[in-house]
Amino acid sequence: MQVNITFRHLEPTEALKEHVKAKVDHIQRFVDRPGEAHVVLHVENLSHHAEITMKAGAFSVRGRGKSDDMYASIDAAADKIERQLKKHKERVRDHKATLIPKDWIPVDIRHEIHEEQSEAPSSRVVSTSKFQAKPMSLDEAIVQMDLLNSRFYVFQETKSHAINVVYRRDDGKLGVIEARPS
Repeated sequence: MQVNITFRHLEPTEALKEHVKAKVDHIQRFVDRPGEAHVVLHVENLSHHAEITMKAGAFSVRGRGKSDDMYASIDAAADKIERQLKKHKERVRDHKATLIPKDWIPVDIRHEIHEEQSEAPSSRVVSTSKFQAKPMSLDEAIVQMDLLNSRFYVFQETKSHAINVVYRRDDGKLGVIEARPS
């Protein structure tokens, strides 16, 4: 598995690199098809942050850790990913996986984050990401959202081929936005 490590506001050391690689190798045991891992380590206001993102087959998994020690932050992020992967394997074991239809056409999705400016009524794009919405059931989208530790997930519904968004509400419950062509 390829491991990319990014250091921000932190001196890169061989000891940190080896610790990250050891943790990623440990997590790799729970992945059927190893892909790549990207690790971002940074210090912010005396807090050490570690974010590990792993791509394995069709799924991506993300874990974040924050503490006063970088090694503890790396351990916390790796532990979160390990728990997510174990939970995912249990769900897959309990549910039958739906197959991707042969006539499926990938749909490109663009996601932008805007930042409101206090002086002007318009907004400014802060971040943009582009990805393909994969066909899956609502249950699979919820699992993927949980694996990514995200508040929302955009996917293509298998039966209707519509683009849907599943999201976690402020009260902890889940919501779904179904987009239908006009």
